[in-house]
Amino acid sequence: MRDTDLFQAALGLSAPWFISRSEFDGDLKQLDLHIDFLPGSRFACSSCGGAGCPVHDAKEKQWRHLNFFQHKTVLHARVPRAACDKCGVKQVSLPWGRPGSGFTLLFEAFLLTMAKAMPVANVGQIVDEHDTRIWRVLDHYISKAVDALDLAHVTQIAADETSARRGHDYISLFVDIARRKVIFVTDGKDAATVAAFATFLEKHGGKKDNITDASIDMGAAFIAGVKSNFPNAKITFDKFHVVKLVNDAVDEVRRGEARTSDWIKGTRYLWLKNLQNLTDEERASLVKLEAANLDTMQAWQMRLNLQDLFKSPSVTSARKFLNRWNAWVETSDLKPMIKAARTIMGKADEILRSIASGISNGLLEAINGNVQAAKRKAKGYRSKHNLKLIVYLIAGGVLDTLPT
Repeated sequence: MRDTDLFQAALGLSAPWFISRSEFDGDLKQLDLHIDFLPGSRFACSSCGGAGCPVHDAKEKQWRHLNFFQHKTVLHARVPRAACDKCGVKQVSLPWGRPGSGFTLLFEAFLLTMAKAMPVANVGQIVDEHDTRIWRVLDHYISKAVDALDLAHVTQIAADETSARRGHDYISLFVDIARRKVIFVTDGKDAATVAAFATFLEKHGGKKDNITDASIDMGAAFIAGVKSNFPNAKITFDKFHVVKLVNDAVDEVRRGEARTSDWIKGTRYLWLKNLQNLTDEERASLVKLEAANLDTMQAWQMRLNLQDLFKSPSVTSARKFLNRWNAWVETSDLKPMIKAARTIMGKADEILRSIASGISNGLLEAINGNVQAAKRKAKGYRSKHNLKLIVYLIAGGVLDTLPT
């Protein structure tokens, strides 16, 4: 078998396309494959699909392809323009690459797969391409996948924000709970973000009236946004947001006590853990701290006790549990804990709904963790637009529509 026949079979080319010649440069470590079309070939119009259009002219172009062993591979081809009686002269569609890319479809699929697992700058170093070109590929396919979303089936949503960079700079993520995928990412974390999602939902076949449940944090902006845009949605505040609220209260107690007690200094992260996650050394520290009769110890015990709320078998038993817990907190003199308890009691119906529905922001918390991990590995992103692309790539199912 000739080398050109071998490469033609490997590339999956069929008439009228064929490999006219191949060249290998050992010094450059590059393989060049030249593609041509048979004389007298006719092509379909790339605009209307009309068949049998004659060739008007042809222009030489090239594409980066997957490596041949460790060597860079470049495809070269005379790309014809076909004369269509209806549409005029149009460049024909190519089976190996899209217009304007400079990469083959398989190479683009390779880039997308790698970019999901590592920072784009690292991908660029591995494949010896500038990361700006790779971001263009990501932007093309991710934007195309988002534009093609069909959201007619969406009835339950979860929403949360994640930081874009240091300071008060955020993006908000909206998830289809049933399919466990991010379906919308936008700037900010106020009520306007919910309105933007509602517009996006209806643009993609969904209905605002079909949303029956929304799992969100306790921020007033998200609450107002859901109530004004999704009239039939029942709001749920799940365990993650409740525990975070109480954790913040415990930390406030700790900071206040640290001003007057040497016992409490250097123990910040100890109080954020659950019993089962403590090391032997941390358990020994807790035993000593317990003997000191600390306010922080009492606040921590209140937090641990509250977590058992979400193990309740029914809403009725959970409500009784919550009332008893609140009575305990109210009789203490721990102002941060009392404030947190009053917030929780004021939102008890929405919190207890998570027990009946089983709806949780756990998926979003995991996605946020993955996004922040990707951001740290990349040492930040040049723009929020790039961060949003990565969110869709990591958690939006974009790889389901990879080119082949």
